[in-house]
Amino acid sequence: MRRLAIALVALATAALAVPGAASAATGLTATFSRTGTTGKFVVANPTTAAISGWSIKFDLPAGVTVSGVQNATTTQNGTKVTLTPAYYITTIQAGRNTEPFSPSFTLSAAVDPTTCTINGYNCDGSGDPPPPPAPVTADFSLSGSTGKFVVNNNTDTTLADWSITFTLPSGVTASNAQNGTIAQNGTTVTLTPVHYNKSVGARRSTEPYSPTFTLSRAVEPVTCRINNANCDGSPDVPPTAPTNLTSPVKTTKTVSLSWNASTSGSLPIAGYDVYNGTALATTVTGTTATVTGLTPNTAYTFTVKAKDTKGTTSPASNQLTVTTNNPADDTTPPSAPANLRSTAKDAGSVTLAWDASTDNKGVANYDVYVGTTVKATVIGTTAKVDGLSPSTEYMFSVKARDLYDNISGPSNSLKVSTSDIVGGYARVGYFVQWGIYGRQFFVKNLDTNGAAAKLTHINYAFGNIDPVNLTCLQGVTKGTSANPQDPNQGDGAGDAEADYSRPFSSAQSVDGVADTGWEPLRGNFNQLKKLKAKHPHLKVLISLGGWTYSKYFSDVAKTDASRKKFVASCLDIYLKGNLPTYNAAGGPGTAAGIFDGVDLDWEWPGAEGHAGNHISPDDKRNNTLLIEEFRRQMDELSQTTGKRYQLTAFTPADRGKIETGWELGRVAQSMDIFNVQGYDFHGSGSDNSWEPNRTGHQGNLYPDADDPYPFHFSVEDSVNAYLEAGVHPRKITVGLAFYGRGWQGVQDGGKKGEWQSATGAAPGQFQEEAGTRGYSNLIASVPNCTVVHDEAAVATSCFTGNGGQWWTFDDVWSIQKKTAWFKQRGLLGAMIWEMSGDTGTLMNAVDAGLK
Repeated sequence: MRRLAIALVALATAALAVPGAASAATGLTATFSRTGTTGKFVVANPTTAAISGWSIKFDLPAGVTVSGVQNATTTQNGTKVTLTPAYYITTIQAGRNTEPFSPSFTLSAAVDPTTCTINGYNCDGSGDPPPPPAPVTADFSLSGSTGKFVVNNNTDTTLADWSITFTLPSGVTASNAQNGTIAQNGTTVTLTPVHYNKSVGARRSTEPYSPTFTLSRAVEPVTCRINNANCDGSPDVPPTAPTNLTSPVKTTKTVSLSWNASTSGSLPIAGYDVYNGTALATTVTGTTATVTGLTPNTAYTFTVKAKDTKGTTSPASNQLTVTTNNPADDTTPPSAPANLRSTAKDAGSVTLAWDASTDNKGVANYDVYVGTTVKATVIGTTAKVDGLSPSTEYMFSVKARDLYDNISGPSNSLKVSTSDIVGGYARVGYFVQWGIYGRQFFVKNLDTNGAAAKLTHINYAFGNIDPVNLTCLQGVTKGTSANPQDPNQGDGAGDAEADYSRPFSSAQSVDGVADTGWEPLRGNFNQLKKLKAKHPHLKVLISLGGWTYSKYFSDVAKTDASRKKFVASCLDIYLKGNLPTYNAAGGPGTAAGIFDGVDLDWEWPGAEGHAGNHISPDDKRNNTLLIEEFRRQMDELSQTTGKRYQLTAFTPADRGKIETGWELGRVAQSMDIFNVQGYDFHGSGSDNSWEPNRTGHQGNLYPDADDPYPFHFSVEDSVNAYLEAGVHPRKITVGLAFYGRGWQGVQDGGKKGEWQSATGAAPGQFQEEAGTRGYSNLIASVPNCTVVHDEAAVATSCFTGNGGQWWTFDDVWSIQKKTAWFKQRGLLGAMIWEMSGDTGTLMNAVDAGLK
């Protein structure tokens, strides 16, 4: 695929001729002659009409090169040379030829071309008409370690967009792209154009703005695809047919099949389709399959076809006819499997082994049960059971099935608990999308303040729901209304600008590299990608909903169809990374690999939340079904990606909201983490709603005996509600507040402002957020605020004096107390709302407390 540019130099005339025909199907002939190392083509038009537009392609022996071209230009790729005439001979009149301006050139050796075509026909005019050129091609050239792709649009309409995916030999990297951007995952590289060469005119190319890049070693791509077609325009080669289709085992109702793997053609093999006659029976990724639901003592004919990642199928394998067994031939069941044991486990799977059963006719396979449900059917005596939930106990058993579908008694029962979602303790931090504005808190800050090294999870807040389509919403930049009580405040709102369009400077970038503004992935998403590259242990989840964006959860959860539609859209955008195009950013796969799962933040199913939220008496059950649909589709996606996706939720501290919206025991089978709200027990909103006239702790660990409200919130009581419902403690994190809630006009009351009267929310860190300050801002900006530690309730507050301000928040002291309690209760760890409130002091306390 190497291509060399050749300079233009004058040449002499020729002597040795390759004769051409008197007429030709193309209308033109090209006669080659050579004197020593000087070659020349005379192109003739024997027709009665002028002909415009032609080029000559010819092959030379290996090692021979062309130089010094006159009256034309040439490009050479290995042994292949393309000659394009100068403008003054591109049209040849009827009955004329190119003399005295025929193209000539110097050869590095005195040899003749081995093949020659003009406009796709043989140079002597013979041959069939050439096939039409591919609509789009990409020509690669290599100069030293600099690679270049020239994209050619061979159609009569504008090519609106293109991208190239190519593979490199192992260990070779591509970087420093010009006129395009490079993204590399292993040996696979994706090259995306920038705005000015994204569109290619009819019969035009990307020159002189073709993308170039630097390779770590001077090598050519192994494979190359442009817009999912071969770069050279050649047709896709399908996989070869599977061979040696056999049936190692059959029963009265099933036939097991095996075959030799196909060889991939242009694209990797994605799987195999198994046919029962002409009907598709099943699709698998390996080279074995079991066809079920058959009729006893009946003949069936099977074939198998391979298919590649584009869906192109191979020819069929050999046909195999199999007759299912007659159940009357054997009624004796096999012996029960023995010594069922677990040989491995992780957060989502358990691997089992057992001793083989015996049978008078032979054992066909084994059914692996989880409780009373068959979870897997295998031929051998081991099985890996996937799709399980972390920190969850399961009961397994196995039954043998013989060739006549007689079933054994069960093996011994075996209890196995899956592993925790993290080793040690989880530290889940929310990063707010809008923090890059007034807060000036960037993803980079998570690295520079040390938080990224200590966190296990980052929840990116928030994704919204499309109010019309009831799908995950992306690709818009629209703010919320200024009135927090507006029932339509969050309708259609989103910030694709912050998510993946806004360019960041080198000072704002995790790796110190500034965005050019033309990358297909910019903004917070690109910075999260860089952060994960620097801290590979981090899991990043997209958090959907939140206080302002929960209005339509009840609608998307309402029916089976709406749940399937909503979940599929969210996985497509965030887990598959297919971002809508916004401001020349986004596109298919641009965010792939950034998000490791989904965090659901429905505030609140079956209960009041933001003004205008849709609420239904069916929300509790539908919330469960929505969670289960997320888990089902995530596990289905895992089968193709090999990656397990995490599912978490922000869940209420209020027992009343738990009762109206959460079937905790059932959803725990699908959930990885319950991020239990451990704050906002009390507070005053920016519009003086909520509790403007009385102070109160927002996150006390224990009930406070002085609490005047009829409901005595505490972290302890909230966690107990989850444990009482059967949620495993290693699925629970508790929220810590990296911010304070404040009141003003507070009287001392002999309690240093605790539970005392107030006149409203205290001035906030930001004008639109009265009553709220990030921890670091609170400590630095509220003068004379004396810190008080309530030892009995484990709650921190500060008071500026009679008639002044009173603030409730977490500090190092309360975090030390709380994290010790989390560990004592066997919880998974801590959750943090939200990371911009701290410069490192509180995160260090969390990390130290959870070691």
